Amino acid sequence: MGSGSRIVFPCRAFSLAFLVPSFTSSTQLSLKSFLAHTSLPPTAFSFLRMASSSSSSLTNGNDINPSNDAAAPSPPSASSAIDFLTLCHRLKTTKRAGWVRRDVQNPESIADHMYRMGLMALIASDIPGIDQDKCVKMAIVHDIAEAIVGDITPSDGISKAEKSRREREALDHMCKLLGGGSRAKEIEELWMEYEENTSSEAKIVKDFDKVEMILQALEYENGITLCKNVSS
Repeated sequence: MGSGSRIVFPCRAFSLAFLVPSFTSSTQLSLKSFLAHTSLPPTAFSFLRMASSSSSSLTNGNDINPSNDAAAPSPPSASSAIDFLTLCHRLKTTKRAGWVRRDVQNPESIADHMYRMGLMALIASDIPGIDQDKCVKMAIVHDIAEAIVGDITPSDGISKAEKSRREREALDHMCKLLGGGSRAKEIEELWMEYEENTSSEAKIVKDFDKVEMILQALEYENGITLCKNVSS
């Protein structure tokens, strides 16, 4: 591919940044020790200190989200976000089942797959009427329920309806873990829109899903060929 060439996907450019360390209330002591001995940017330090104090209040049985504030849209509490992100860690460690069954060495994780789909949406070309922001967000949440149910494939003998039921139940749990609110609602809506294929953005992201799998298969095939050539 020449230096002036460009991969063309049917979306506009978009930038997204969200970074937060992953701790749970069960690691409160190590978190406090971490805060005491680590130099962090002000925003990250504030987030972690809030998480530590939130975890403490939860341990003491205090409600950090009073019901009279429920109607006001707001980001999740720090402790809820950390618990949610810790659960999402499973996406980084759970390997894609199709590659495992084909005995691929060190196969990609669910998170690997979703991340590159997000990059596909990020570098894609414009299409009038397509919400690029939604494409990127949808790409990074479309398999999020697999953090709980795993990567269910047709060879598992589970019906499509049952797979959808399990994933929906898992998604509900994850949204509750996040504390509900506007962020959880957005994740739920993005996931449902993709699952039910009810928008142009969902159709495009489903195409990204196929393209990413094909690209990964090609990379595995080339890698296997390269290994055989080196060993011969």
